[in-house]
Amino acid sequence: MSAVVLALLAGALVGVALGALGGGGSVLAVPALIYVLGFSPAAATTASLLIVGATSATALYAHARAGNVRWRTGALFAAAGVLPAAAAGAAASRLPQHVLTAAFAAVAGLAAVRMFAPARTAAQDGAEHPVKAAGAGAGLGALTGLLGVGGGFLAVPALITVLGLEVQAAVGTSLLVISANALASLVTRGPTTAGLDWAVVAPFIATAVLGAWDGKRLAAKVSGKVLQRIFASALLAVAALMLLDVLT
Repeated sequence: MSAVVLALLAGALVGVALGALGGGGSVLAVPALIYVLGFSPAAATTASLLIVGATSATALYAHARAGNVRWRTGALFAAAGVLPAAAAGAAASRLPQHVLTAAFAAVAGLAAVRMFAPARTAAQDGAEHPVKAAGAGAGLGALTGLLGVGGGFLAVPALITVLGLEVQAAVGTSLLVISANALASLVTRGPTTAGLDWAVVAPFIATAVLGAWDGKRLAAKVSGKVLQRIFASALLAVAALMLLDVLT
C-alpha cells in the first residue's frame, strides 16, 4: 500500500477522533507518522502539530456553530499555554529521539487511563476559576510544544473536573485550546517544517479535516462513554508498542 493511501486512512482516523472526542488525534497521528509512514520522532511531532492544528480549527468551527464553545474560559486556558508551548517546542529539537518516543508512550498510556476512568463533574463554571484555568492551560501548552500533542485528551477531563464544564462544552472548548497551542508550538518549530514530506502530510491533513466533520456527527449518535473506551483501548496498545520499541 502506498504512503499516500496510508496517509489518507490515518488522517481520517485522526479527524474522527478529534471531531468526536475533542482530543486524542495527535496521540494517533504521531505513532502513525513514525511507524506507518516512516517519519523520525522529531519530524512526526512537527507534522502532528500541523495536522492537529488544522483539524482542530475545522472541528472548532463545527462545535462553535452548535454552541459548544465557552470562549472566555477557553481563551484564558489557551492564553496560559502559549508561552510554555513555544518554549517546550524549542527544547524538543534538542532532546534525543528515544527520549521523545518514551515520553510520548507515557503520555499515550496516561491518556488511555484517563479515558477509562469515570467522568467527574465540578459544581461551578470554569470562568470563575482563573487560577486553575491558567495552571492547567500552562501544563497542557508545555505538553503540546514538547511532544507535538494537542492535549485534548487531558484538556477535556480538566475542563470537566477542574473547571466544571459539561461534556459537550468541554469537547468544543478543548478544540480552541488545541488550535492555539498547536499554532504557538509551530512558531518555534518553523524551520523544521521545510524538511517534511508534504506529499504525505498534505493528504493526511485533508482527510483529517474531513474526518473531523464525521466525528462531530458520530458523537451525536454514539454514546461518548463507548467512544472513549474504544479509543482508550487503542491508545493502550499504541503506548505498549512504542515503549517496547524504545526498550528493544
